[in-house]
Amino acid sequence: MSDATFRIVTLAAAHDRRPFDSGCAALDRYLQHQVTQDIRRRVTACFVALTQDGQIAGYYTLASASLRLSELPAATAKKLPRYPAVPAVRMGRLAVHRQFHGQGLGGALLADALQRAARSEIAAFALIVEAKDERAVAFYQHHGLIALPDSARTLFLPLSMVR
Repeated sequence: MSDATFRIVTLAAAHDRRPFDSGCAALDRYLQHQVTQDIRRRVTACFVALTQDGQIAGYYTLASASLRLSELPAATAKKLPRYPAVPAVRMGRLAVHRQFHGQGLGGALLADALQRAARSEIAAFALIVEAKDERAVAFYQHHGLIALPDSARTLFLPLSMVR
């Protein structure tokens, strides 16, 4: 664990996105070139972890989504109203700058996303993510997310479990 402290804030135009390097070209490119267009179009919100000197150490995005009741585990679905789908919050992307890998920042960003989703005044049943690979699946499962029965890379956590 690092002694570094981070502030997690909404991405702003003043934040320098160019030096961000997570080691995943697609995630870096999204932050550097695409996210502001998605924010303007109101299809995502982006939150960044800033170091004390204002460097972007990590980021994640949130957007509204839904989960079909039939996709959920039977034990979960039977506790919900019989709507075809339930509202959810999708964490579309999560990335940490290479300099901060292995220091717990990814888990802190996930916790922040869960807290934001749970605090929202707009109702949502769960936070959902699409894991890009098996390593990401393991990360999310380590933090308590549950894989959907028919889609092992789609994971969710009921927001009622967030305290």
